[in-house]
Amino acid sequence: MVSDKMTRACSVDGKKSIMVGNKVSHSNRKTRRRFLPNLQIVSFFSEILKKSVRLRLTPSSVRTIEHNDGIDNFLLTTPASKLADEAKKLKAKVVKAKKSA
Repeated sequence: MVSDKMTRACSVDGKKSIMVGNKVSHSNRKTRRRFLPNLQIVSFFSEILKKSVRLRLTPSSVRTIEHNDGIDNFLLTTPASKLADEAKKLKAKVVKAKKSA
């Protein structure tokens, strides 16, 4: 489920803040630079959907999902207001599959 647009945003928490700063050379010249969020493509196996789900996440989101015992439990316990759009769609699929099972 990696995003089609491939924006530099986390699929779970929506973190996309780009920080700016200075690149400082040895001669102490300063030029502007951007710090992009550290996004990783991670696969989680969904027990409810019975398939693997690929997401672009920040490492903090990966730790949060692992702390909550997997993607299914994380999505079911997290309110939709705290999730990004892609995660809301995935949550709807998980809830629907859980009700039908």
